[in-house]
Amino acid sequence: MKVLRTPDECFQNLPAYPFDPHYTEVGDGEGGTLRMHHVEAGPEDGKTVLCLHGELSWSYLYRKMLPRFAAAGYRAVASDLVGFGRSDKPAAQSDYSYRRHLDWLTAWMNENDLNLIHLVAHDWGGLLGLRLLAADPNRFARLVLANTFLPTGDQPLSEGFRRWRDYSQRKPQFKVGEIISRSFQSEVPPEVTAAYDAPFPDESYKAGVRALSGLVPDNGADPESAANRDAWETLKSWRKPTLTAFSDLNPNTRGLDKIFQKIVPGTVGQPHTTIRKAGHFLQEDQGEKLADTIIAFLDRASP
Repeated sequence: MKVLRTPDECFQNLPAYPFDPHYTEVGDGEGGTLRMHHVEAGPEDGKTVLCLHGELSWSYLYRKMLPRFAAAGYRAVASDLVGFGRSDKPAAQSDYSYRRHLDWLTAWMNENDLNLIHLVAHDWGGLLGLRLLAADPNRFARLVLANTFLPTGDQPLSEGFRRWRDYSQRKPQFKVGEIISRSFQSEVPPEVTAAYDAPFPDESYKAGVRALSGLVPDNGADPESAANRDAWETLKSWRKPTLTAFSDLNPNTRGLDKIFQKIVPGTVGQPHTTIRKAGHFLQEDQGEKLADTIIAFLDRASP
């Protein structure tokens, strides 16, 4: 496996991202190792809030939220998936699979001894986080879902997602910062767009970003469809407090929060919220509001 590592200088002077890097070695699945990155804030003995990002983004997405969690007494951790952020980047799209992402994240959690996790899952953070929860429910204490789902392939994917998947595979120049910033609901300073580009100095670093959309199960015979169905069965008996906090301006996930509320017992009686004036990346559009909403839920739900 050929692996690329974004030079450290690419991450210098990023706006509002003062966090020290933390690195963990995990097996790459082929006998080698990969370096995974995360940042954290707050007391080491605080309850762990784990923030998982999804496609295009990286831990930079949570920069507005981590200090608020820390101020509330939580240990806030935001990881970078392999292929994203400051984590290592296998150079071939074929190096990435749904299963490998799960294995990499599981190894990373084990190495960092993360338990009793308060999980905040967005986009692919849900596709991965919900599988991790289903595999080891006792490891997780609370669940927050934001603009995410767990597709099994038994229902057709939206036309909008199919167009996005085609675009991600065919576009010769995949300008990550420009693409992600188009979905923001407020004016984006050029230095923020540049921060989302920072992990990817050229096209050779973008195999993981391009691969992710192609790993979403789109038919019932997908290699991960059965495991996602099994995860839904676990969610049907998940009674620990669960909050949905979806945005109002993201048509691709509109209404999916209601499905969770109908199926997952832990959602009953919780203060579910629609984050207003926010698109898909609600952490960017309304990060402070989202963090305060989650903190109120965690404080309320804590025994």
